Amino acid sequence: MIPNMMRFIEVTSPGAPDAMQIATGPIPTPGPGEVLIQVQASGVNRPDVLQRMGKYPPPSDASPILGLEVAGIIAACHESVTTYKEGDAVCALVPGGGYAEYCITPAAQCLPIPQSLSAIEAAGLPETFFTVWFNLFMRGKLKQGEIVLIHGGSSGIGTTAIQLAKAFGAHVVITAGNAEKCEKCLKLGADAAINYRTKDFVSEVLLLTEQRGVDLVLDMVGGGYIEKNLKVLALNGRLIQIAFMQGSRVEVDLLPLLTKRLGILGSTLRPLPVREKERIAVLLKRNVWPLLESGAVKPVIDHVFKLKEAPAAHQVMESNTHIGKIVLIP
Repeated sequence: MIPNMMRFIEVTSPGAPDAMQIATGPIPTPGPGEVLIQVQASGVNRPDVLQRMGKYPPPSDASPILGLEVAGIIAACHESVTTYKEGDAVCALVPGGGYAEYCITPAAQCLPIPQSLSAIEAAGLPETFFTVWFNLFMRGKLKQGEIVLIHGGSSGIGTTAIQLAKAFGAHVVITAGNAEKCEKCLKLGADAAINYRTKDFVSEVLLLTEQRGVDLVLDMVGGGYIEKNLKVLALNGRLIQIAFMQGSRVEVDLLPLLTKRLGILGSTLRPLPVREKERIAVLLKRNVWPLLESGAVKPVIDHVFKLKEAPAAHQVMESNTHIGKIVLIP
């Protein structure tokens, strides 16, 4: 029986983490192609922090409630949905609304919770696995035997990218901010880990690759990293830019684009059409879900907080001390 009201996190005004508080409101109704999920866990992501600060407004047709990924039980389906039914355990990429007890999303953006994982673990899958598969494999064309440099290796994106790149036969180099994070990344399968606080990653990467460079860079830092990334790319290398934590306005020498025949690609997941996200979901289910079922790949969960503790979860996210995912439970 679905109640009439639910608890959710409300941002009273753009600002610090304490701008978030528990509120009560009506449960949304699924429209054509949508399902209603009773949320058992929801992932915390960097875009949530930006939205809370007023720097990343949601699309006009999305819920204003924070949260881009959930895991739980389907409570209701629109009559047009045939792929799932009430009672199915799913994790889902959602357009917004994840920091709540109930959330709606297109059925096309749902995936079954792997039997080997809990709801808490499954809540750490959609945002990072969709992002990594879309960028590393669909757009970046990462191939077996190639070398990829992953910045922020200990982040949710980073820990996912390490495991998937290794699972499909790539060589992985990462950067991280301290020895503990570097060691964790090595245990996840990275071939080399560079502490960017104590070493220059450009010289280290060139040393590791005997001056050849890497085939692909996955970067969320931007700023001064952009020109450095171009320096470490090998001939025909690709830079995949998925965020700009240190800024998007920089002065860069682009000559390497010509001399090394480089490519620069960028994307953000949220505005993609549902049909494109469905395509990613289909490929994930085919190529990655068997790895999750077998335990060969597994989400890394750092912190679990109660929904009412969302401000503390955001403080951990902003401190950059976590390794892997941060998750909220009702």
